[in-house]
Amino acid sequence: MSRLVIDPVKVSSALTDLMQASHVAALEELPRMVVDSVEPVGLHDVAFFLVDVQGKVLREVTGRGADAGRDGVELAVDTTLAGLAFRRVDLVTEPSASSRRDRCRWWVPVTDGVERLGVLRVDTGQDDQATRDALRVLASMVALLLLSKRNFSDSYARLIRTAPMSVAAEMQWHLTPPSAFAGRRTTVAAVSEPAYEVGGDAFDYAVSDNVLHLFMFDAMGHDARAGLTANMAVATCRNARRQGADLVQTSQAVEDALIEQFGTSRYITGILADLDMRTGRLTWINRGHHLPMLLRSGRWPSELHCPPAGPMGVALGLPVAVCQDQMHPGDRLVLYTDGVIEARDAQGREFGLKRFTDYLVRHHADRLTVHETLRRLIHSVLDHHDGHLNDDATILLAEWRDPDQDRLTP
Repeated sequence: MSRLVIDPVKVSSALTDLMQASHVAALEELPRMVVDSVEPVGLHDVAFFLVDVQGKVLREVTGRGADAGRDGVELAVDTTLAGLAFRRVDLVTEPSASSRRDRCRWWVPVTDGVERLGVLRVDTGQDDQATRDALRVLASMVALLLLSKRNFSDSYARLIRTAPMSVAAEMQWHLTPPSAFAGRRTTVAAVSEPAYEVGGDAFDYAVSDNVLHLFMFDAMGHDARAGLTANMAVATCRNARRQGADLVQTSQAVEDALIEQFGTSRYITGILADLDMRTGRLTWINRGHHLPMLLRSGRWPSELHCPPAGPMGVALGLPVAVCQDQMHPGDRLVLYTDGVIEARDAQGREFGLKRFTDYLVRHHADRLTVHETLRRLIHSVLDHHDGHLNDDATILLAEWRDPDQDRLTP
């Protein structure tokens, strides 16, 4: 039987028609729309899978049921070829998996920029450059289609959850930016656990011209009130920043908002930082938080130092020191909350700062992407604490002049 050769012009035309038709489609309609669009151009038996909130499993989008995943397949991220494609952000072929001997099966990462959404499964009749290009373009289109639906789709939210989520966690996940960003040779990745119960931790980042704004917050407590405190801190921070406030003014705005709302009964610690993406100059302030770590060239850890001004929300009136450090190409800045290093095993032993930094250094040497490094690290923290943390654990990592940034997309 002759094999259909992939024609880039036909693929492009099919995806253009798909994009136009998708504007008035719901998430549940996407699986059938994608299959119908690309089957005639040689991309067969297409299915796509979304990664869950914790990065443990890939769940098929079937378009059926309340979660759009009824009767779908679930694949482990750590032990399957689909998971390998996801972890490596690279195409993986599985020649013997297709139901037809004249086809080979592909697993293709689906990413929005460098945020990993899931994977595609596609069968093709050949393995050549045109086929690989078509797979990458299809994955990009599927990513855009998924992003256009997820913000208003409860089905999407249900599918990527494997457990009930607390109200505080619901607030936090709707507030935080995507877990990954890359641009201007700077890469950002972040994780939070316990994903379904996170309360007082929050991270934020944003880009403005040549500046990358980075924020890490840890509110007192671990309940809905802690979540409200963190939500107010992030929202106030964004509001002040977008009105041109500097770091000191921004932290003062957070303090004023918390005192106005809660008196001095609720407080939040934080690191607020600006990274000049042209020069690597880091400007930051410390509001009673754990000191950031700097991994020089990803290998040599050291703590950055800046006099603390005290938490926001308690009106201590301490002066706020503005500190500066120079990052070098390949350096990784790490912000984290106390739940990371204070997680204890059954014998009461802390995960600890040394284990934390050793893990980051070791996995940098393995040439893992920053996103995969953090996924594995947070799972290691969870495992250390028998799968359940008593306090939130959040990590935000930013790499300046990332030499491997081109490997972050398929």
